[in-house]
Amino acid sequence: MKRLLALLLVLPFAIPPCAARAAAPKPLLVFAAASLTDALPNIETLWVAAGHPKLTFSFAASSTLAQQIEHGAPAALFISADEKWMDDLARHHGIVASTREDLLGNSLVLVEPKDTLKPISLTQGASLNSVLGATGRLAVGDPSHVPAGIYAQQALQKLGLWPDLQKRLAPADSVRSALRLVEVREAPAGIVYATDVKAAPSLAVAGVFPAASHEPIRYPAALVTDTPEARAFLAFLSTQPAQDVFAHYGFTRP
Repeated sequence: MKRLLALLLVLPFAIPPCAARAAAPKPLLVFAAASLTDALPNIETLWVAAGHPKLTFSFAASSTLAQQIEHGAPAALFISADEKWMDDLARHHGIVASTREDLLGNSLVLVEPKDTLKPISLTQGASLNSVLGATGRLAVGDPSHVPAGIYAQQALQKLGLWPDLQKRLAPADSVRSALRLVEVREAPAGIVYATDVKAAPSLAVAGVFPAASHEPIRYPAALVTDTPEARAFLAFLSTQPAQDVFAHYGFTRP
């Protein structure tokens, strides 16, 4: 009897902490294009400072993330590096279509190691022979599905370089993987977004592809799971403090 009374006295005090822990909300899971790897954690710092809980990020090629969402990944928000994969999700009812907005823009560049930099004017009929040499390969996101690689193929085709280069590509699973190939000297040059160069201090821009050589680079964002907190974070991404962070990394407004 004494044990029972002791248990009954303790139980009311024991339940609330357990219940509070069970009710604690899970961090928002944000799926974002690999090129946002540096900017978004800095924006998260501003978000937390404003009184919100921390976030969880998953960075990868937009194609990979879109396919994961289609298969039921519990993302709250998706930021894609191109419109194609967001369109694909919209067709499959994988996003809250009414929340979709074009968040950012970017540009496409040729990147090389600083100590072997050979600047090149990326115009019609240009050649990358001086950059790649006889056997070097050009690092790109895989043009079959990675947005940066798709833009790269469009630009090379527009400039008349595709026939010579399509068999000399080093395709990677994301734009950051392509950047890494150049960093570790597996490839003498690569095609990445202008914003990626900040993440690789040993590399420099050798040339900028004309905006007219490829489709506009836009980053659409949309909710996957419609909650007040997810809506609040999506809105936060368009505030001036967040946009200042994006601008610091080289992103533009679409």
